[in-house]
Amino acid sequence: MLLELSLWLGQDIRAFNVFGYITLRTVLAAMTALLISFIFGPALIRWLTAKKIGQAVRDDGPKSHLTKAGTPTMGGALILIAIAVTILLWGDLRNHYVWVTLLVTLGFGAVGWVDDWRKVVHRDPKGLPSRWKYLWTSLIALGAAIFLAATANEPAQTELIVPFFKAVAYPLGLFGFVALTYFVINGTSHAVNLTDGLDGLAIMPTVMVAGALAVFAYVAGHAGFSQYLGVPYIAGAGELAVFCGAMCGAGLGFLWFNAYPAEVFMGDVGALALGAALGTIAVIVRQEIVLFIMGGLFVAETLSVMVQVLYFRASGGKRIFRMAPLHHHYELGGWKETQVVVRFWIITLMLVLFGLSTLKLR
Repeated sequence: MLLELSLWLGQDIRAFNVFGYITLRTVLAAMTALLISFIFGPALIRWLTAKKIGQAVRDDGPKSHLTKAGTPTMGGALILIAIAVTILLWGDLRNHYVWVTLLVTLGFGAVGWVDDWRKVVHRDPKGLPSRWKYLWTSLIALGAAIFLAATANEPAQTELIVPFFKAVAYPLGLFGFVALTYFVINGTSHAVNLTDGLDGLAIMPTVMVAGALAVFAYVAGHAGFSQYLGVPYIAGAGELAVFCGAMCGAGLGFLWFNAYPAEVFMGDVGALALGAALGTIAVIVRQEIVLFIMGGLFVAETLSVMVQVLYFRASGGKRIFRMAPLHHHYELGGWKETQVVVRFWIITLMLVLFGLSTLKLR
């Protein structure tokens, strides 16, 4: 009798092991990362302040930014700690997609840390030279691209999926897939870094895009949902929803301290890492074009810098924008910092909703 009862209880516990559900672990990951940020955020800010790790401000920028000089930076380390600890707690560590995304995130964060450390501690305004920064981020992105190509065992995992169409996909081949993955990861990373110039401007759009990618990851990793919605089934990709949940929680926790007027800035250590994470997840779930849509703010900020530089050189010193990146153009045009930030958030929200609509508009 006791043996039968113990066997029944064992089966019952296994059947109702709710912590195995991706949806629940995604919510728990978001809550855990948020809690970690809240608990350790004040201590990190005090440490950065004590070490005089403060932000330098450009003299040619908006005059309102001069008051930001000395504000603690490199706060993105808090985000990375919260994400890493949360994934170790709630993520499926047998899943290679989790590991490649985490290692890319931490790798780009390490490059950003060196850049920030040289700027604020060694007082080197150039930080890590651009060629070295791009070299190291390129090596990490290329390594991730080769690994994902080597582990792809289905044609759908290396195809370029076109949204709004049910059966439009272009086979990239291994070389094309590696090249695309490299550019998506590296490009998204540097685009988020360029956007990070106002209090809260980069982190909230990152949270929005990560939340939407959690939906795509869950659908791509679910055989039934992926077939119904016409997206490629990627076995194991659903686990990245937990990673996205950790990003959302850590990002919202950081925003608590980064909201205007910011107590701490993210720095390259956070911006490079978060952008790389978004790019990696988008590649794995085969939604590079949707990422381009949802991250339209990051794209616009990057294009504004590229256009400004090219036109400046071609015209002999003339400018299209008052100042690049784009958020400074609107600041110098009379918008208050909070207006720029909130309006850019609203634009991102609309783009994210449009990106999510591609799940059904096919």
